[in-house]
Amino acid sequence: MLIQTDTTSRLNSIKEKVENNERLSMEDGLFLYNSDDLLTIGELANQANLRKNGKKTYFVENMSLYFTNVCEATCAFCHFKRKPGQEGAYTKSPMEMVEFVNEHITPNVKEFHITGGHNTEVPFDYYVESIKTLKEHFPNVTIKAYTGAEIEFFSRQSGLSYKEVLSQLKDAGLSSLTGGGAEILSERYRKKMSVNKATTEQWLDVHRNAHSLGIPTHATMLYGSIETLEERLQHMVYLRELQDETNGFLVFIPLAVQPKKVDSKITKRTSAVEDLKTIAISRLMLDNFQHIKSYFITLGTQVAQLALNFGASDIHGTLVEERISHSAGALSPKGLTRDELVYLVKEANRIPVERDTLYNELKVYE
Repeated sequence: MLIQTDTTSRLNSIKEKVENNERLSMEDGLFLYNSDDLLTIGELANQANLRKNGKKTYFVENMSLYFTNVCEATCAFCHFKRKPGQEGAYTKSPMEMVEFVNEHITPNVKEFHITGGHNTEVPFDYYVESIKTLKEHFPNVTIKAYTGAEIEFFSRQSGLSYKEVLSQLKDAGLSSLTGGGAEILSERYRKKMSVNKATTEQWLDVHRNAHSLGIPTHATMLYGSIETLEERLQHMVYLRELQDETNGFLVFIPLAVQPKKVDSKITKRTSAVEDLKTIAISRLMLDNFQHIKSYFITLGTQVAQLALNFGASDIHGTLVEERISHSAGALSPKGLTRDELVYLVKEANRIPVERDTLYNELKVYE
């Protein structure tokens, strides 16, 4: 009886904090992760989101581009990368990518989402020229490109500082950084998972430099493998502290880790309960982030839709042919149409809003 009373008292204390816009502690987050009261956690996150965004739920018509899958890193969770000369390895020239885009682009695409490998076979100028060429051929499409880890790699490769690398990319046409490369911001995790790329501090410092140059960025968290709950929450706190400092993050994107094969057993995947709880706790912990994304690629469309009532205010985008998560074991579609996204949002009793990369509203679907 005492344990039950203590649990109820603690949950009521957290409710009071949320209602009064008070910041939650790591201990509060850990309590919520260990709580069985999923619906109350979801209700609190929904309340926090409605206060920030009302019923508006955002999406963008975007297109995923992968210039190269050749990579020096050896991350244990990655099934996308190839070594130089390995079967399936590729590196597209800027003009080859222009040809690919011309073959696949739809008239309403507003964003190129670009990530790839840390390819030591090409110079930094290749990455700059890739952005510049795309911008010259598709001037009305916003370019969101490269992860914090890729920027750290470009810095090592070129001998330039993070700020110099970012400045050259911005001059070439870059508008925003993607959120990848963060994985879990814990050195124990990064060592265990062979994340031999940007360290926690390096990843954060790249984003700090981007924000100082007026380049807004995204932030991700790859959860569901060997990380502890405390490490997930510390990851959020690191982001929250940097957002307090710079206010340069646009959105937080929790990514459920994918198994090696599409036919992997259900026990190799995160559960819907864990996914919804992580979305909700992200919303509650990251009080200074405007948006939490429900990423249908890793969640699946129905859980992603449900997450809109658990604190998420963004359902990502059309994503013409996503490859990285699907090279592992993602079961979701490789892309959705605008009509499908609008349907998913409306059926969740939300208002679909088509946006651009920077969350400027382009069309509201009342």
